[in-house]
Amino acid sequence: MIAVIADTHIPRGRRRLPERCLEILTGVEALVHAGDLTSVAVLDELSTLCPIVHAVHGNVDEPGLRSALPAELEIELGSSRIAVVHDAGPAKGRLERMHSRFPSADAVIFGHSHLPVHEEDEESGFQIFNPGSPTERRRAPRCSMGLVDCGNGRPVFEHVWL
Repeated sequence: MIAVIADTHIPRGRRRLPERCLEILTGVEALVHAGDLTSVAVLDELSTLCPIVHAVHGNVDEPGLRSALPAELEIELGSSRIAVVHDAGPAKGRLERMHSRFPSADAVIFGHSHLPVHEEDEESGFQIFNPGSPTERRRAPRCSMGLVDCGNGRPVFEHVWL
């Protein structure tokens, strides 16, 4: 199982990852972070919790983090190819736009809006997934993160409400 988070925006005030999120991160085989970690220290902390961290930088990340992380990446997770980007653009046409941008991917994980999203093209099976934010829900009903199982030929995503 792979954990998926985005938009942690730490540190800001007394903000920290919720206990349930920390529990999940210590029990998964890898973590995908879709940007807006904010600082290199957060990436270092996540690396102590989870053995493998795949991450992209977001629009509010400090310069050191922006130079350490790519703006987008494509990774093999189990039998799936997953693309990761912070900002996937406007909601209208997003599924088709991401499929065109990452034609060899089975799915795209993204962040930026803090709104949990899971959409799938029924014909191709291509998916997009935004885990929401574990620390700053904004317009979402509650904080969230995600899990993805990539072991059975196609990624299976689920939101975890925190």
